[in-house]
Amino acid sequence: MSAVPTDISSWRHPPWLRDFAAEESQAWIFVAKSLVAFYLAAWLTMVFQLEQPATTMITVAIVMHPQSGTVLAKSFYRALGTCTGSLFGVLLMAAFPQQRELFLLSLSIWVALCAGGAVLYRNFMSYGFVLAGYTAFIVVLPAIDHPTAVFDSAVGRVSEVMLGIIVSGLVSDVILPVRLREVLRRISREHYQHFIDFARGSLGGAIPREDMEKAHLRFVRAAVQIEDLRSSVIFEDPEVRARSSRMQLLNLRYMAAATSFQSLHHLINRLQRSNHPRTAAALIKLYGPIGTALSPDPSEKPMPRLLATRIEACEAELPVLAAKLREDLRQDPNLLLEFDSGTTLVRRFAAELRDFTSLEATLRETQGVVGGTVERVDFKRANDYASPLIAIVRTFLTMATLSVFWIETGWTFGLSALLLATVFSGLLATSPMPVLATANTWVAYAIGLVAAYFVVFELMPGSDGFVMLILVTAPLLALGPYLTTRNATLPGVGAGYSLGFVYILALKNPMVYAPDRFLNDSIAALFGLMMSGAAFMIIPTVIGTQWLRRRQLVQLRRQVVFAATAPMDGILYRFESVNRDLYQQIVQFTRQGSEESRVLFSWALAVHDSGRAVIELRQDMLHTGLPPPVREAMQYAVDALAQLYDAPDKARWMAADGAVDQAITLTTQTLPQARASCQPALADLLLLRTALRDDESALAPYIVKAPEIAHAP
Repeated sequence: MSAVPTDISSWRHPPWLRDFAAEESQAWIFVAKSLVAFYLAAWLTMVFQLEQPATTMITVAIVMHPQSGTVLAKSFYRALGTCTGSLFGVLLMAAFPQQRELFLLSLSIWVALCAGGAVLYRNFMSYGFVLAGYTAFIVVLPAIDHPTAVFDSAVGRVSEVMLGIIVSGLVSDVILPVRLREVLRRISREHYQHFIDFARGSLGGAIPREDMEKAHLRFVRAAVQIEDLRSSVIFEDPEVRARSSRMQLLNLRYMAAATSFQSLHHLINRLQRSNHPRTAAALIKLYGPIGTALSPDPSEKPMPRLLATRIEACEAELPVLAAKLREDLRQDPNLLLEFDSGTTLVRRFAAELRDFTSLEATLRETQGVVGGTVERVDFKRANDYASPLIAIVRTFLTMATLSVFWIETGWTFGLSALLLATVFSGLLATSPMPVLATANTWVAYAIGLVAAYFVVFELMPGSDGFVMLILVTAPLLALGPYLTTRNATLPGVGAGYSLGFVYILALKNPMVYAPDRFLNDSIAALFGLMMSGAAFMIIPTVIGTQWLRRRQLVQLRRQVVFAATAPMDGILYRFESVNRDLYQQIVQFTRQGSEESRVLFSWALAVHDSGRAVIELRQDMLHTGLPPPVREAMQYAVDALAQLYDAPDKARWMAADGAVDQAITLTTQTLPQARASCQPALADLLLLRTALRDDESALAPYIVKAPEIAHAP
């Protein structure tokens, strides 16, 4: 027998070739769907006797996406933006029908505010703001010399845009749809399984800091990714829309369980570093039943319902095991206090893990609408207002400069420059590298212009009818959607080419043969796009810069202030979601393994540990049996912690440490008389003290060690 493998099928179809073929097939399916949407939209525009099929085709170019849920989400926000922009344009024309300067000033302010909104609100909501500014321009500028025609212009533009939206959604949802629902289901189950496996594999207790950092990053990305997908899938799937609240609740329970898990293992690591191996070993033993519950017999399939049942049974065992382990530590009161705080974390994690797996089981086992009521929660986003304000100023100056230039020069095609500057000032305002994106888009737009010129003046004059229009334009138009599928390696190129080709192709009802207008329009469009790029060079974006990351880190740190002062209703989920959104915004521009990344992770752990403990402490302070002096001491400790995280320094660390220590002393003294109300709060206070005194945390530079007492010789 030959020792050489003779797997002919694997030789004929290597993995890289299969992956390439799958990727290319999806890309060309998207190209085919885009072309169908382009020409169906143009044909319907002509059938309905609308004036500008090009507007409908531009809408298709912006809205089309390989996944149907994304198309519907973009379409929804585009429709809102279009209607809002049209209404504002009509009202603005009514307010300043003869005052061109005031009109353009007001329009520049509107476009600038829309660009700021596009930066402030992420995902597809930003499209709505971009379109609100863009639509106001395309509605009023063609009628600027004929104010009485503005209403007809608004009706025409809204009709063309809405037709493009309807056609895009229909084509995407009917012809070989790629459902985001399946992507959401697959990714959410992958993250669920990863978390369960990680919790099961942590039976050893201590987790190396590097592994914890990687796990934290994955937990954060999972939460944000699932929320982003859910917010798009609700547009394509009525079942997901009906289960949306439970999916949000599942995601937030996942975040809560992940925080407790990290806090527990962070505490174990601190105890081992602080020469308290017996306490750490006792907590590892107490954690053991949870790992066992997550490891059913190989003959049993580890479905979420089974795990939820096993964890619930495990919860009943924990108090007995904790009491037994506590007996072994009785000779050292300090060890008992640390063990009690760790016991609270273990039991809290078990309860949150049970809730998480139980809800996961319910969603998997139930088809359609899930009966009963569910707690209403929201994934709150974190925003820094510096970026939107800078975008507003930049866009206003760009539009104002072009408006003045147009008025002073009387340039006939200045409107085209203003229009393109409006579009790309909003679209590129969210890019971390807008100058590079503008350059890519400008080059692609210019190539699209050349392609459109060849089609309009070389091929179309000799053709007749809609079928011939398709034949002469489709080969070059198809390049745009294909390049869009390569957006990861060629950012902005596909969109630039498609917009340049369709805008300058300028299908009208009827068509006009005008080479001079074509060239002037092309020059104006490229000039407007170039002015957008120049504005980004003069007033650069702050997205992804170290300056903004520092501001966001301060915002992350002040989440502890939020935990200490915000109303208690829904505070936990707002705290968890904002933390993760902030961390994700910072870490995506931070090199993993760098000093900045380590500092960020240290602050993230400190904020998670302290913020969550503060929330739990405030919840325990609501207990009616808590004596007033103890409650006052706890509130003073909470306030001192908020001041420390607001602006950390050594004096505030000493004040916070002293306040927490005083609250612990007073609570311990009151414990025999009011154990039911004091015991949970005492565990939270102990966690806060441990976090404050951790010499490897982000607070380490502010720790003031007590002076050692000198002994007589």
